[in-house]
Amino acid sequence: MRFLDRLQPLALLALRLALGVIMIAHGYHKIFVGMSHHVETVRHLGLPGWMAYPSAGAEFFGGILVLLGLLTRIAALGILINMLVAIWKVHWHNGLTGNGGYEYPMSLAVIAFALVFFGGGSIAFDAIRGGGGGRSGGRSKSK
Repeated sequence: MRFLDRLQPLALLALRLALGVIMIAHGYHKIFVGMSHHVETVRHLGLPGWMAYPSAGAEFFGGILVLLGLLTRIAALGILINMLVAIWKVHWHNGLTGNGGYEYPMSLAVIAFALVFFGGGSIAFDAIRGGGGGRSGGRSKSK
C-alpha cells in the first residue's frame, strides 16, 4: 500500500480545508457578531476576559491561515491550544458523547495536532515559500 504515500499531500489538504472552514465559521461569529458575549462567556469560565480575543483570533485568523496553508504549524498550534482549553473549561463535564460533549472539539484538536507535526504539506503556501510546510513525501536533501 506504499502507493498511497503519494496521496499524503491530498490528505493534508483535506485536513487543512476541514479544520480551516470549521474554525473560520466559529471565529467569524465571535469576532464580527458577538465579541462582547464571547468576552462574558470567557469570564464566566473563570478566565480573564481578555483571553477571549486570542481565542477568537486563533479560531478566525488561525482558520484562514490553516485553510491557506500559510504558517500552518503556528496557526494549528493556536487552534490546538484553543480546543484544549474549550475541552477543559466547557465540554469535559458533559462527557465524551453527551450533549455538548468533547468528542467534536477533541476531533478538531487532533486535526490541529497532526498539522502542527506534519505541516501543511506540499499543496500549501508554506511549501511555495519554503516555510516548513511539511514533507511532501520526497527524499531528504541531507546526506
